[in-house]
Amino acid sequence: MNIGFLASHGGSNMQAIIDAAKKGKLHARPVVVISNNADSTALERARSEGIPGFYLSGKTHPDPDSLDQAILDTLLACNVDIVVLAGYMKKLGPGTLSRFTGRILNIHPALLPKHGGKGMYGIHVHESVIADGEKESGVTIHLVTEEYDRGPIIAQVRVPVEPGDTPEMLAQRVLIQEHILYPATLEGIATGEINLDNFKK
Repeated sequence: MNIGFLASHGGSNMQAIIDAAKKGKLHARPVVVISNNADSTALERARSEGIPGFYLSGKTHPDPDSLDQAILDTLLACNVDIVVLAGYMKKLGPGTLSRFTGRILNIHPALLPKHGGKGMYGIHVHESVIADGEKESGVTIHLVTEEYDRGPIIAQVRVPVEPGDTPEMLAQRVLIQEHILYPATLEGIATGEINLDNFKK
């Protein structure tokens, strides 16, 4: 199973997946990293791991359709089977979404469908969880569709919200679980334990 990553910033989840593959805990091959941020740590990680990395953005391709096509062409050229979003801050275009329907995964730092949607990313999610007085948060892995955070849920893990938690404290504990759940879910897909066709809308 060939994995293609889309990442905008640090790519720590991407690194966790790469590490799992190197250790033999994930029977999949990271084959390409695409970032819309030329200075992203994700591209640095790709270089250090010997994985082809590409900078594709509204600057390299001002026309949205041509950017969508460039991303799709890159994924196809690298024989990607599964597209993994790892902190990718842009909405995917219709061409990529259509070609990889039911094969694009995203991770969200809360228990969807709560605390999801446009603008709900990073620390904003944890601020929302605490502001609403939630007793637990967690991690959700879901299929990507045209709507933000509305695709079918593949896997979840719960993380308690502790008394006195700040958004930063909660984020740290949730991230630990992200780094466990993402590689484990991908391994389930690689081994056939998780059949993504069962989750298509």
